[in-house]
Amino acid sequence: MAAFDDPVVRRAALAALGHYYGSVVAVDPNTGRILSVVNQKLAFSAGFEPCSTIKPVVALAALKEGLIDRTTELRVGRRTTMNLTEALAHSNNTFFEELGRRLGFATVSRYARLLGLGEPAGWGIPEERPGSFPEAPPPESAGGVGKMCSFGTGIRVTPLQLAAMVSALANGGSLYYLQYPRTEEQVRQFQPLLKRKIDLGPYAEDLLEGMLAAVEFGTARESFVPEGELVYAKTGTCTDEVQGNHLGWFVSFVSDQTARRPRLVLVVLLSRYGRRVSGPRAAQVGGRIFRTLSERNFFSAQPAGEATGIGYP
Repeated sequence: MAAFDDPVVRRAALAALGHYYGSVVAVDPNTGRILSVVNQKLAFSAGFEPCSTIKPVVALAALKEGLIDRTTELRVGRRTTMNLTEALAHSNNTFFEELGRRLGFATVSRYARLLGLGEPAGWGIPEERPGSFPEAPPPESAGGVGKMCSFGTGIRVTPLQLAAMVSALANGGSLYYLQYPRTEEQVRQFQPLLKRKIDLGPYAEDLLEGMLAAVEFGTARESFVPEGELVYAKTGTCTDEVQGNHLGWFVSFVSDQTARRPRLVLVVLLSRYGRRVSGPRAAQVGGRIFRTLSERNFFSAQPAGEATGIGYP
């Protein structure tokens, strides 16, 4: 099943995942081509609670609706305020609960669906399942729309959906169908397939500043690459409301420092019963992958977005 995965990416992902039960999905954000899927059973499952990886959706909605800008301070404690960059970096729940209440369920739902949640992310991937997005917010007794916007309560997402979403944020708003070539013919005939173009306006920079800060000093700091590339990321930690297992998410992309061109999207999902896993721990796995690929000059091997066929037979 993995015969046509990029072998460099796959080996790095397998080594970084080690003894953890989890999945790694790697995607070219400029074409939608899946480069590797480690643990396809988990990646192609019915979906999981997104935990705090829902927060970039809420942030984009709040920015585009004019509710906040990058300098807006919201109270998150009796004597503490945060702006968007700090709230994304530290994954502050109070900040995003307040945004969710101000935005309302209908607006959050519209942006989430625009970014591909609640629908299949792939094209021609028969094993993929679409996750789900609720038709109504959780009841107030379960935290309502605020809890949905901080923990993803009521939402089911797959690693593929998050990979497609982050790709669109990274590449300027092109939401590609994810394609997973698994025959020689599919490799030869591969062409990017655009699902829709999302108008990010000038707000992507504000959002990505927070994802960069998460790596520089926040919950994803274990994914930092010392030199050469920039990593943008969001972590997520929660207990899945349906299955009861602990989840650790790391959704990210890497770009070069000069032209800021996105090179690779990486989604790491860790899952375990009994022993706790977390987003920062998933970030450790992602960081190992990025650093291994950087050491092997993977990101400078070809121009961004060029499907060169590394690893093809």
